[in-house]
Amino acid sequence: MPPAAPQISVVIPCLDEEEAVGSVVDQAWEGIERSGRTGEVIVVDNGSTDESARIAADHGATVIFEPTRGYGQAYLTGIARARGDYLVMADADGTYPLYELGSFVDALDSGADLVLGSRFTGRIHEGAMPWSNRWIGNPILTGMLNRLFGIKVSDAHCGMRAVRRSALGALDLHSSGMEFASEMVFKAFRRKLRVQEIPIDYFPRTGESKLSRFGDAWRHVRFMLLYSPSWLYFVPGFALLLLGLAGMLVLASGPVDIFGRTWQIHTMLAFVALTLMGAQVIQLGVFARTYALIHYGEHDTLLEGLRRRIHLEHGLLLGAGLVLSGIGLLLAVFVRWGAGGYGALGDEYPTALGVTLVGLGVQTIFGSFFLGLLTMRSRQPNGSMSEQLVLEEQTPTHA
Repeated sequence: MPPAAPQISVVIPCLDEEEAVGSVVDQAWEGIERSGRTGEVIVVDNGSTDESARIAADHGATVIFEPTRGYGQAYLTGIARARGDYLVMADADGTYPLYELGSFVDALDSGADLVLGSRFTGRIHEGAMPWSNRWIGNPILTGMLNRLFGIKVSDAHCGMRAVRRSALGALDLHSSGMEFASEMVFKAFRRKLRVQEIPIDYFPRTGESKLSRFGDAWRHVRFMLLYSPSWLYFVPGFALLLLGLAGMLVLASGPVDIFGRTWQIHTMLAFVALTLMGAQVIQLGVFARTYALIHYGEHDTLLEGLRRRIHLEHGLLLGAGLVLSGIGLLLAVFVRWGAGGYGALGDEYPTALGVTLVGLGVQTIFGSFFLGLLTMRSRQPNGSMSEQLVLEEQTPTHA
């Protein structure tokens, strides 16, 4: 008979932490014993060149080797091998009180799906966190995560956390770098999982830090922006579009005097550029949100409602209307030019407006086709179309 699965799996990523990993593993065993549950300790060696793996094994940990570097990659490998119902995560540098993991598991046992440690509501010991990280880096990154995704946590990047195994499917974690921490938090809130924070102590690390302060911060920022199309695309896109449209409408009939200066065709062309750029950025945002909705199982109330009411043909009609309006305006300019004997071509302002309308219409038409492609079903309920055809060919028929 195979041994029964443990109740707790402690997963610890490790990269050259021979000075601390032994005591960290001991703390994990102590925490499991204090909790009154069964457990296992998994150390994921992420390419160490020192004795970290041997020391971890000597202290009773199961050591797994993951050659592909990355904080998230190490966790993904460890989580895949963990057998417990409750997964506790912490670093191998001695900064987190793993002997207190019982409170995290108790919170999971009481109904939470994800439990985060909070260093800022607990105690940060002297020398544990650089001033810039404590008062600038972490508050800014946590504030961005809260603002962009509408969540509310005090320490989104705390390295000690616990998750219920049954919640891993909903989290669908993929990030291989430091942004793994942000992905877990925002997906938990977005999937309506129950999240709880527990104040903890944060101690000075043992050994040399492996963090790249600016590089890892940028990875978090980049990840949050990529997963927040509303802020990345729509806010700047609508700002550009509205500014461009307002400027074009003011200048559509010719030069105007504002702030004691005469604004002419060059300003009009600048507003044309702003309008086209804004429309393009907004369109990219719609593509991004639609892709996340269709292919990543994200929930988007606005897009889901629009999909039921607006179809490809509506976009084509809107695009065609813009194109025809622009062409009509350009034809009026051409007729006026012809009536004047085809002399010097004037009417620069309505010409610019007509060209802009044509450009917006063309963007709308081809963007509508692309949205139609994004929303096409690529898989059947029991497999892909190609798989269905193969099954049909292999299934014998009976008269």
